[in-house]
Amino acid sequence: MLAVYLLLSAVIIGLDQWFKFWIVGNFNLGDAQQVIPNVLSLTYIHNTGGAFSLLEGQRVFFIIITVVAVGAGIYYLAKHLHESKWLTIGISLFLAGAVGNFIDRLRLGYVVDMFQLDFINFPIFNVADMALVIGVAMIFIYILLDEREKKHGK
Repeated sequence: MLAVYLLLSAVIIGLDQWFKFWIVGNFNLGDAQQVIPNVLSLTYIHNTGGAFSLLEGQRVFFIIITVVAVGAGIYYLAKHLHESKWLTIGISLFLAGAVGNFIDRLRLGYVVDMFQLDFINFPIFNVADMALVIGVAMIFIYILLDEREKKHGK
């Protein structure tokens, strides 16, 4: 069963890397093209930081923290595989997001981002970022609900 969740991660990593390869091959840095007017554009940028470009230029930090986080995620996934599908999927998405951006940091020294929401002021992001955020949200919700159940003796 662990293989299924790791396969989910691998598919998302592949999708992330495909989008990044496609955007680099078809756009010049800084180019933008609307996909859905006033909703979504493709905008090719390099991000040397983390979420919201925090800690820009700290490549070594991000590489180290990703190796530790991915190691912990795989360990936890293997140990608690049958605890909750919600938690397992969340960890799988987290791993996919972390590894997708890790590949860019190792290979390029920055992360390729391309999705821009035109209707709000929000940072440009990629598939790995989406997987990471959704995965962390799922893990957080699981922890909150699990703690609530423990508190109420269920």
